[in-house]
Amino acid sequence: MATKRKPIHTPSSGASASSRPQMNFRQGVNDTTARSEAKGTRPTATPTSIKEVLTMMVLHVCKKIIFFDTGLKVALYLGSLFLVSLIGDFLPYPKTYLARTDNLFNVYFVKLGWAWTMLFTFPYLAMTSVTLCCGDNQRLLRNHLPRLGIATVFWFVWTKLFNIIESSYGRCSVRGFDSKTPCLKAGHFWNGFDISGHAFILIYSSLILMEEARPIISWESIKDLLRNEEHNRASNDTTQTSNPLKGLKEEDLKALKYFYTRFTPTIRLLFVGMTMLQLLWDVMLVGTMLYHHRMVEKVLSGIIAVVTWFVTYRAWYPVPTVLPDPVGKGMFNYQTVKPEISGLRRRASLLQPGTSSSAAGGAGGSSGSSSSKDIPKFMGMPLYAARQPYNSSGPGGATSPLESSPGGQQGPAFVSSNQHLYGSRGGTGAGLSSSSSSYSNPDFNHPSYARYRSRFERFES
Repeated sequence: MATKRKPIHTPSSGASASSRPQMNFRQGVNDTTARSEAKGTRPTATPTSIKEVLTMMVLHVCKKIIFFDTGLKVALYLGSLFLVSLIGDFLPYPKTYLARTDNLFNVYFVKLGWAWTMLFTFPYLAMTSVTLCCGDNQRLLRNHLPRLGIATVFWFVWTKLFNIIESSYGRCSVRGFDSKTPCLKAGHFWNGFDISGHAFILIYSSLILMEEARPIISWESIKDLLRNEEHNRASNDTTQTSNPLKGLKEEDLKALKYFYTRFTPTIRLLFVGMTMLQLLWDVMLVGTMLYHHRMVEKVLSGIIAVVTWFVTYRAWYPVPTVLPDPVGKGMFNYQTVKPEISGLRRRASLLQPGTSSSAAGGAGGSSGSSSSKDIPKFMGMPLYAARQPYNSSGPGGATSPLESSPGGQQGPAFVSSNQHLYGSRGGTGAGLSSSSSSYSNPDFNHPSYARYRSRFERFES
């Protein structure tokens, strides 16, 4: 039998657009306005290009190199200075290119080591600090640049002191020369306690590079913080309180965005250069250990370098009431440690022994209702079955039939006809009808378990 189709009425060509049915749920609101009125949303990050991915990979490798554990690195410095140098004093190592005092790295890098260190560290510190201070140049000059000035003063004082000690407590290999300079000009050898200036400058410069490079840690997160804070202020969303940029003024936020966008590429390039320079200092330090100075002279210079670094960067700068500020301190803190997420770990199953409900039942006071409250539920139904306290020996007993035998001995036992995992069925006698039966577990009396109850009752019968 053929069915008649209803004719489809189409609007005439002369009908106005307003008479046509509107498919939007909210009429008169365009898509842009609807998105701007949405609450609880966050702007998404811009797509990452291949160049950005490669840059992040290079930065990640550099961070692994330069941010090696500082305590372990200091121990390696001092330990290798002692052990490697001690072996070299008694068993000279085979000569290599690093043994020559006129090698390329020694002439053009080590002898100008502090200049190379400042060449990378000074602009890096200036750019990162002015960004974190939101363009406050006074704070940059007062709170951050003095760190490099203090380091330069220590470098100058210690190296000059090393030369004074060598000149004052030494003698020429040929009599008739009382000072170092005339002895060396005459082509003779000056015997003195020559504290290794090379070992000092290499270790001290490496530690300075490691400390001053720390602002790059979590530097990329500033971009996300800026995007989210701008969205919060544009939408007047005051519910988000975890953004560290929330307390900045509008002009400070604009300055932060300007300097961050402008300086970030250069900061990354300088950081890579600092990492390469730190690797070069470590290689040249190995050459100094192998071929130059005596063990005592190198170990003493290494101790002086480590103590100078520790006193300044670990004891002095972290004091909040004393200038200069520690590395990375600005008008906001972007390197906060994320709190540990708690409450996401699933509790141990109540079927397992040693849980709170079984322990409470074993104490003699927990009833089936208290343990049923601990059962996780979804839409009113338990997510997984819970063990109910079972009274096998009297009012004080709380042992499950699955865990103990009828004689009271611990161990597996068969479940009797009136006892099973979901509790014991009320009443005694094998002829108890299903209509009058009830179970100690209230969840098993739920109507949705009718199919399972019928199976158990057929099995028991």
